[in-house]
Amino acid sequence: MKPINIVIDTNVLASGLRSSKGASYKLLTLIDNGDFIINISVPLFLEYESVTLRECLRLPLTKSDIEDILNYVAKVSCKREIFFLWRPFLKDPKDDLVLEVAVESESKVIVTYNKKDFVGVNKFGIKVLTPKEFLEKRGLLK
Repeated sequence: MKPINIVIDTNVLASGLRSSKGASYKLLTLIDNGDFIINISVPLFLEYESVTLRECLRLPLTKSDIEDILNYVAKVSCKREIFFLWRPFLKDPKDDLVLEVAVESESKVIVTYNKKDFVGVNKFGIKVLTPKEFLEKRGLLK
């Protein structure tokens, strides 16, 4: 299957760091397998960093572990510069960060647990899937 562009919402990243069980963790373990390409922007990455480091005490990882994981995510992701802001399109400006990267990168999928927050993004040709739905559609859930 040809790799597709995706954007991962912050809640999926945080969930994958919280537990080594579940679809979000599985998705994170596959980020460099060649089946999909993660796209980020500086503002989205800063949100990843802010949320995961703030939740550091609730995660089974040290601050150093989280920083290493974030550095790896940055290394393997496709960095996108946003030249056109779609704001305000969604209710939450932080969700607009995700949408802007998805539009700029021509991503086919936004992976999130908050599907209701992305109502209307289908007009950009973008599907909104949970980690489990995404992995199932790509044949990656075993």
